[in-house]
Amino acid sequence: MPYKIDPAVDRQYIEEMRKNPIGAHSPGLQRVLNSLRTDKSGRQVILVVLKPFEKWVLGEMPPDRRDPIRIEDGPVFTSREEAEWEIFRRRWHERTGENINLPFRD
Repeated sequence: MPYKIDPAVDRQYIEEMRKNPIGAHSPGLQRVLNSLRTDKSGRQVILVVLKPFEKWVLGEMPPDRRDPIRIEDGPVFTSREEAEWEIFRRRWHERTGENINLPFRD
């Protein structure tokens, strides 16, 4: 049975993700990330590279992988870490109904 996020318990990992969206994570955050990366609908918010190491946008992977990826008009991120943080915020909201109203790194 896949891990089900419990916001009351797993909220503690939000700050860890905000400070370190790429790289090694604690076992708890890794468990949350693994859960957020799986969506029963088949839809998934993804990172799309516009220019390697310089520009990223978000897109949506469709349930039918033969269909095209829908790419958002904006924002354009100039930091992969900031883009990963936005993906985390959106997936968290989708899974828990909670908004994370924190900017990427203060």
